[in-house]
Amino acid sequence: MPLSPSAHVDTFPRDSLPPAELWPRLEFTTPQLQFPERLNAASELVDAAVAAYGPDRPALRTDTGEVWSYGELQRRTNQVAQVLVEDLGLVPGNRVLLRSPNNPWLVAAWLGVLKAGGVAVATMSALRAREIAPVVARCRPAFALVDSRYTADVEQVRDSEAPELVVVPVGGDGDTDLLARCATKSGEFTAVDTAADDVALFGPTSGSTGVPKITTHFHRDVLAIDATFGREVLRLRSDDVVACTAPLGFTFGLGMLVAFPLRAGACTFLVEAATPPRLADLVQEHGVTVLATAPTGYRQVLKAGKVGQLRGLRAAVSAGEHIPRAVWEEYERELGLRIIDGIGATEMLHIFISAAGDEIRPGSTGRPVPGYRATVLGPEGEELPPGVEGRLAVIGPTGCRYLDDERQRSYVVDGWNVTGDTFSRDEDGYFHYHARTDDMIVSSGYNIGAPEVEAAIDTHPDVLESGVVGEPDPERGSIVCAFVVLRDGVVADAAKAREIQDHVKQLLAPYKYPRDVRFCPSLPRNTSGKLQHYVLRRIVEDEEATSLASSS
Repeated sequence: MPLSPSAHVDTFPRDSLPPAELWPRLEFTTPQLQFPERLNAASELVDAAVAAYGPDRPALRTDTGEVWSYGELQRRTNQVAQVLVEDLGLVPGNRVLLRSPNNPWLVAAWLGVLKAGGVAVATMSALRAREIAPVVARCRPAFALVDSRYTADVEQVRDSEAPELVVVPVGGDGDTDLLARCATKSGEFTAVDTAADDVALFGPTSGSTGVPKITTHFHRDVLAIDATFGREVLRLRSDDVVACTAPLGFTFGLGMLVAFPLRAGACTFLVEAATPPRLADLVQEHGVTVLATAPTGYRQVLKAGKVGQLRGLRAAVSAGEHIPRAVWEEYERELGLRIIDGIGATEMLHIFISAAGDEIRPGSTGRPVPGYRATVLGPEGEELPPGVEGRLAVIGPTGCRYLDDERQRSYVVDGWNVTGDTFSRDEDGYFHYHARTDDMIVSSGYNIGAPEVEAAIDTHPDVLESGVVGEPDPERGSIVCAFVVLRDGVVADAAKAREIQDHVKQLLAPYKYPRDVRFCPSLPRNTSGKLQHYVLRRIVEDEEATSLASSS
């Protein structure tokens, strides 16, 4: 369908969309997905919520006791928008980088960017300069709103590669801090009249090549994920308190912590950092009723003997990787809680296959969420019959639109979004997960690109080359396993392994470091010199099989 007239003065977001012929097919098949031509997602999330539920209802709470009402969230969102427009000179279409742990000001900043007509580029506070730099290069943000505790990496990127980037600290001292600037503003701001198909956010993905893919999402997409998974599967109530361990830099966290609660008039419980056992305590202490985390989190709560602290939950969501059936069944047995499993993708913005309540079939991921349809494709793009494994493919109201990236051609096939996962479906339309089809390592719900970790290891002065694969792990699903070739004369011992691990932690987000470092004299390569990752995977898989056999 043709795009609507844009409100963007800075045309970079639309100019960088893929050609129309490379887009996936988009379908709006339910009444909830019929959106008007003009739409500002932030206004729909905040202003509409205040009008529907009143300004005094709690909107955001933290583990430190801070509480923002819907009216306060609206005022601070407007103040952020005022600062961006009146002080910094943002024009619609400008990109704004966001970097912060999950806290109320990050929510207000994200909403304020959209309300001002900007494009939000949310990143995780755990990322290092090496990982932020390509996002800045691809997205070209004019401004960065950065938690004052995490400015150093962004400033390093600005100083070396993006001198035009204006970095504004959040929560620090001084008159230039965002909070100080907001305090001078009235809190009155009329949302920019954006088109429903104006770009609202850029979502960096964990690229398997180490070069991030930037997904683009429209204003209507933010509401579409609520009209599908939010309304049809999750079904939040206005008295719910919702917690999610995913950062807002993940679109899973964005949906669970911002879009879904605000549309339902519920309250979001924000935690900057907590181990799963500590999170279980917080769930009990603060009356959380809906929890979303990765399977690893649910496993660690069980292992710590804290499952009883989750007794107050009425719903729980698992995503990021497939939840083991044994874990699912233990929660049902202990709490009567039927965890909602689901698969989503940054390219699709959120979950598109899932099931809840009596619709759940243990061991399966679920069925397409209303508004989406899915199938399993064979090697030639043909749809496969039930029971046959193939590539998962999906069509719905959201879809992959990479920012000026040739990889668009491989993700979208004949209108289908092809996710890179191997699935089968049964006769009743339930989808069953089997594996990833690429070199992505999924560890504790985080996607980790093997080439990116290899590149970081290879910068160590004692390393000649490395190869990285996923290693099965009962707690995390997989861990990063690195096969490392050292230069001559360097001792391959535990101390050197720890040194390499620490080196990677300085360059990449800590969750990406290799938990298993194996030294070897050479790496397997084919005749053209290409590293044969499948040989390395076979080594760890054979060891896993041997270990299982010996323990049985």
